[in-house]
Amino acid sequence: MITPSTDTRLPLRLGTTSATFLIGIAGYLGVNLSPYMISALQDATGLPFLSAGWVVTGVLLATAFVGLAVAPLCAGPRRRAVAVSGLSVGLVTFGAAAVVPNGVVIVAGLLVGGAGVGCAVAASGAAFAAFRDPDRIAGLNGLANRGVITVVLAVIPVLGVAPINVFGSLALFCLIGLALVPRLPDAPAPAASAGSGVAEAVPLRRRGPATAADRRLLASGLLLLVVFTLWAVSEDSLWAMAGAVGEMQTGLGPAGLGIALSGATAGGLLGSIALMIIGDRLGRAVPLAVLLVVGSALKVATALVATPTAFIVVFIAWNTVYALTFMYFVAVAAALSSDGRWSGPLLATYLVGSALTPVIGAFLLEQLGPQGFTTVLGLTSLVLAVPTVAVAHRSTRGDRRRADEAPVPAVEPERVPANPTV
Repeated sequence: MITPSTDTRLPLRLGTTSATFLIGIAGYLGVNLSPYMISALQDATGLPFLSAGWVVTGVLLATAFVGLAVAPLCAGPRRRAVAVSGLSVGLVTFGAAAVVPNGVVIVAGLLVGGAGVGCAVAASGAAFAAFRDPDRIAGLNGLANRGVITVVLAVIPVLGVAPINVFGSLALFCLIGLALVPRLPDAPAPAASAGSGVAEAVPLRRRGPATAADRRLLASGLLLLVVFTLWAVSEDSLWAMAGAVGEMQTGLGPAGLGIALSGATAGGLLGSIALMIIGDRLGRAVPLAVLLVVGSALKVATALVATPTAFIVVFIAWNTVYALTFMYFVAVAAALSSDGRWSGPLLATYLVGSALTPVIGAFLLEQLGPQGFTTVLGLTSLVLAVPTVAVAHRSTRGDRRRADEAPVPAVEPERVPANPTV
């Protein structure tokens, strides 16, 4: 007799993973298209650069705040309904911004559409926790995300940076996401993994008193969200100010910056492949500690190099480490709870930091200069390494305990018929 496993998480399958990834891309596409969105806004509405930038910042913040607001719903049976409602809003409003030549309609459509796809970010993030191998699913998502985004970023300039192409791309991915919602993994049925320290779809609101394990899990999850937001501000500040730092330190020109950004994307693809291969063999605490320390050193080094070539090399190396670190954060959040209560809001908190980094990065660079700017960013990574490693260790320990508690299949002895037939 074989005893069924109590593990409610899903194996990697093409349908469920594709739905999870592409719905997430629909929610995150605005972040990647933000430079094109600013240009398209200027051309279509006549807004000055700064005003167009603030509109795009508003779009990203709307995505982030709505994602945080609906994340608890995505940890339960309403996950698909949340995704459908948000993607439907995005399809209609981004579509209107793409085809209606009216400034008010365009700005309103982008802001409302940004709020809509916040639902996609939360639903996709929560779905990451539904899979058995959080590390490999995070790596596979990074590979799919960067691959698709690289193609989109390459195609749009060829077609033209116009509203129909830029805002239409946002609407198109909302439509793709809607088609895939039926394949989005559900939150698992409520069943507590007793004493594991990692929740297996424990209801968000208990009727009884919280246990010590519940309180530790809550503290770990909240700490992870705070740390990830601060880390996102630190990392994306350097990304946003890369051109300015490179020019001030080494005389880097637009062509060199283009090589650095393209190479950084390729480095992220390599990091995704590496995580898919490694999986959870090294745990999460040690890799995150190493990555945060190395990333800190590389951030500082970007302002210490003297030639454009050296800056490009260091910048690509830093972004490769950044991509791997990002994916490990996602894996930690997914491993903390299989219902997605932490991986759902995690991706939205990243957008909060990302939306504010152009303003924060510019202020710090102006006040501190290139070397002071990168030093502050590097020290931030070092400080955040301590709480990050603690939460990562907790998620890995929970994985191991759950594996130890899984029932071992029992093999029955072969039965001999009472009246054998000759």
